[in-house]
Amino acid sequence: MKKIISLAVFALALSIGSVQAQGMGQMDPAQMLEMMKQRVKPQLIEKTKLTDAQADKVLEIQLWSQGEMRGMRDMSEEERATKMKTVNDEKTKKFKAIPLTDDQIKAVNDFYEEMRRNRPQRGGGGSK
Repeated sequence: MKKIISLAVFALALSIGSVQAQGMGQMDPAQMLEMMKQRVKPQLIEKTKLTDAQADKVLEIQLWSQGEMRGMRDMSEEERATKMKTVNDEKTKKFKAIPLTDDQIKAVNDFYEEMRRNRPQRGGGGSK
């Protein structure tokens, strides 16, 4: 269950980041990956202690999982949970193929969870 929630958080964080980075409109996957490499990669490396090459692959996998999660709003809760589990399981396999250790995978998941918690809230009158 924790993995499913983490996956949903990652997809949300990435989609919010793309909207904020570009404003209105849609980025193509290559633009999104380049933006992530510029903005997210330095923090990812610093906090998770991954190598440059590992971080690149993690970002590619995150972008892939975000794409897989599109359209889930129209699914039932059960269908959404099944899809999230499938995508999360595949993402974990891809992380292991980099290869990342279980501790590194946990560090990556924790990094994206922290990003989600610290992102600016939208729509409210919040202050910085």
